[in-house]
Amino acid sequence: MYKVDLTQSYFPAQGGSEPTPMTIGDMLRASATRAPDQPALKELTYSGEIARTWTYAQLLADCQRLARALASRHAEGARIAVFANNVPEWVLLELACGLAGVILVTVNPAYQKRELKFVLEQSRSEAIYYVADFRGNPVQEIADAVCDGIPAITHRILLTDHDALYAGEAHGELRDPKPSDPVQIQYTSGTTGFPKGALLHHNGLVRNGFDTMTRAGVAQGDTFVHNMPLFHTTGCAILVLGGLGTGGTMLLAPMFDPAIIAEVMERERTKFALGVPTMLVALIDEVRSSGRDVSSLQRIMSGGSMVAPQLCRDAQSVFGAPVQIVYGQTETSPVLTQAWYEDTLEDLTETIGQPSAHTEISIRAPQSNTVLPIGEQGEICARAYSVMLGYNDNPQATASAIDGERWLHTGDLGRMDARGYIKITGRVKEMIIRGGENLFPAEIENVMLEHDAVDEVAVVGIPDEKWGEQVACFIRSSSGEALRAVDLKAFIRARLSPQKTPAYWISVSDWPLTGSGKIQKFKLTEAFVAGEHDMLD
Repeated sequence: MYKVDLTQSYFPAQGGSEPTPMTIGDMLRASATRAPDQPALKELTYSGEIARTWTYAQLLADCQRLARALASRHAEGARIAVFANNVPEWVLLELACGLAGVILVTVNPAYQKRELKFVLEQSRSEAIYYVADFRGNPVQEIADAVCDGIPAITHRILLTDHDALYAGEAHGELRDPKPSDPVQIQYTSGTTGFPKGALLHHNGLVRNGFDTMTRAGVAQGDTFVHNMPLFHTTGCAILVLGGLGTGGTMLLAPMFDPAIIAEVMERERTKFALGVPTMLVALIDEVRSSGRDVSSLQRIMSGGSMVAPQLCRDAQSVFGAPVQIVYGQTETSPVLTQAWYEDTLEDLTETIGQPSAHTEISIRAPQSNTVLPIGEQGEICARAYSVMLGYNDNPQATASAIDGERWLHTGDLGRMDARGYIKITGRVKEMIIRGGENLFPAEIENVMLEHDAVDEVAVVGIPDEKWGEQVACFIRSSSGEALRAVDLKAFIRARLSPQKTPAYWISVSDWPLTGSGKIQKFKLTEAFVAGEHDMLD
């Protein structure tokens, strides 16, 4: 860990001199020069078998081919959308865009017409690259119907049609973008409403992926399964750019299936895994029931929500490795803080670790924007190489997010201790006001995660005529234990003051999720108000 002794909630950038900025092409060429014959990318089928394989030299060659094809079709700075699940061509397209000076707009393959239309029009995309279908969603059919009404879309290309994909490669030339140039537009997850397009640059994505995977312990030649969605920064920045930048071998899974992933981990002797807590719980259950030998696993990373102490203990028991949490957001490419492998169980489960390398973090008073003393609650703000250029075509939202001193305001509330470890205490906009008192969902959620029967939890505010808002606690449990409201109330009353005790307790089997696996709390509130949930007795 970084050794600091702070008195103010300001963590100065650590990690020595900031490295020379890089583009995606710089990273790919460096990795191919370092280990040209090492496997870089292996395609997994839906049944977990290895299909196609690329060495680093072959990956660079195919990406250069595709980049020339893109350059023959699209001017430098053009925006093109990718509407597909985890297929190797998605990765090739991402890397080729970096070599061609083209901006990739990532689209969730579960999107329907209205959602796709918004992204294509807001991003000003001129082309779409897609698959035929994914998990019953007729991707190509949806895209064609939407694009019929958008004259700006001049190219529609099926990723599996290599004749069309590589057409024009003989006529295009590789370009030389700058590290600060935009290379992707990623749309925010939309946990509280409509998404905004974060304009991300080469150096932010490349360096953040590398720094994150390096702290996770991924090294040259390490094999890992990639089962996170590519359309989000976790999938395309941390795992693709970070995995390739550190010289790993990536096994690309078309989707997450715990039985298949566990079998691949055993067979391929993988050393690293990344998944949101829900995925890790499913993997642990699968390994326990199947008896798969996953002893090769050395490091596990998770994010999207806090890690329950029991999940961390289960991971240590089943995999022989703790869970390192990461925290960030799309706007920061994405990681801002990360736990260390040697951290205590308390730090792994109650904090989001220390800031990433070359990253400044401060906790600021939301009203005055001043740095607070150690231990006081305020908004988590970041200033780093990884911060976005801004929101696409939305200067007002950009100005609201990034202040005049270049501090990005995350919208998350937290506290920093003297070591620079940070605890999430809530969202500025998710604060519940009950009878004039401010309550913060994350504080209640973190306490409930200590309950052995609780796998995941979400606390929201419910409109109330008397109190303004009441607290509702949604719980997902796989323990088989019958949850009772009276027992849950007793558990939390022993740990928190009475006004923070939820008025409503609801058990759920699944969540309304964003494409990146975050719980959409506004949908929980809407469903409860509509009478779609039964309360626990």
